[in-house]
Amino acid sequence: MRRSQVIIAGMPLVTLDAEAPASLFVDRFATPIGEMYAVTDHAGRLRAFAWADHETRGIEQLRQQYGPRVLIADGKTPAAVRKDIDDYFAGDLGAIARIDCATNGTPFQQQVWNALRTIPTGATLSYGALAVRIGNAGAVRAVGLANGANPIAVVLPCHRVIGTDGSLTGYGGGLTRKRWLLAHEHAKGLLGNEPTSLL
Repeated sequence: MRRSQVIIAGMPLVTLDAEAPASLFVDRFATPIGEMYAVTDHAGRLRAFAWADHETRGIEQLRQQYGPRVLIADGKTPAAVRKDIDDYFAGDLGAIARIDCATNGTPFQQQVWNALRTIPTGATLSYGALAVRIGNAGAVRAVGLANGANPIAVVLPCHRVIGTDGSLTGYGGGLTRKRWLLAHEHAKGLLGNEPTSLL
């Protein structure tokens, strides 16, 4: 894995950036909010995680990111990764922080995706605050686009990013799922109360 450093909120983080793998493995399993697919590599790192109704598009994005030589085939998610995902949905909200991830994106996307993991469970952050967190306050719209391109739902918690007014705004998995995830995490809004769309 190619490792480089970025600075977020004064703290260096290793980026999620990864070299193209030779092969990727796709597994599918049920969650309380619908069937999801997980893509992992030989090292057991999570490369993609999203809802099965978006699988065709997600696999095509992986092919675009990693090139036509990567082999993408069905295969089991490593037991430790699957356990952490299952534990999260069962109520152990910190379990997803243990999952090792690897993504391929632009340096800016990598900054945004790394910053997502700094949003604590139960907290939310606005797009503007996320832009400030990565040291680029004027890039609110670009932050939103990078957030929407996040290939690893839930684990890189883009669902914790909400509108400045506390509204849920968009979510690739749908607002019903975003609402469920925030309620599952007992999330508070920007002013310490529930996001307005959860009320």
